Amino acid sequence: MAVIFALPVGAFAQGSSETNREKDNTKNEINSKTQKSMNTLNKNEFPQLPYAYDALEPFIDKMTMEIHYSKHHKAYFDNFVAAIKGKEMESMSLEQIFANISDLPAAVRNNGGGFYNHHLYWGNMKVNGGKPSAKLNAAIVKAFGSMDELKKQFSDAGKTRFGSGWAWLSKDEKGNLFVSSTPNQDNPLMNVAEKKGTPILAMDVWEHAYYLKYQNKRPDYIEAFWSVINWEEVSARFE
Repeated sequence: MAVIFALPVGAFAQGSSETNREKDNTKNEINSKTQKSMNTLNKNEFPQLPYAYDALEPFIDKMTMEIHYSKHHKAYFDNFVAAIKGKEMESMSLEQIFANISDLPAAVRNNGGGFYNHHLYWGNMKVNGGKPSAKLNAAIVKAFGSMDELKKQFSDAGKTRFGSGWAWLSKDEKGNLFVSSTPNQDNPLMNVAEKKGTPILAMDVWEHAYYLKYQNKRPDYIEAFWSVINWEEVSARFE
């Protein structure tokens, strides 16, 4: 399979000061990890979880992580590979596939979305994930007025999603941030999305993402999610 995972990757300018060099080193390290992930996907291999199953305890429990990654995500990956095997989509990037998703079979939409969405989700979680970069923080203030307002809107997007789906923080074509929600395994890159853009933060609100620990208390899971956001990764995606 030649599907290319070409999104989202940041381009980082080189700074002249020591502080800027340190920031660049951090960003380059994140970019390096992203590139390794891209290479893995290009080799038609299921991408490795970037941490141990218990790494997000106590916010996301070990058993949920193991089942979610090894069963649910793996099934999306396997089914996506099977759905595009021997077809023109094998040579298309995920971005190209999503841009034309309304014309493609449901198996491609559901499993391609599930494959991509979960890969993004794992990458934007980490205990002690730092804070938004100065550029991202400025964009948050511009779009929402404050981090508290972003948290409210993003959390509400997850809480009010009927049934299964996702909450997103994305960047539109002008570089402005917006919050949205999609059903099932859709995402803002798809041409069926109500509002289109490049996702930089994903939150899974399917019950299998939280039910073992939080049962039917989705708001509790959403509150816990804010304790495991990898802001370094989200900032890199934004920039």
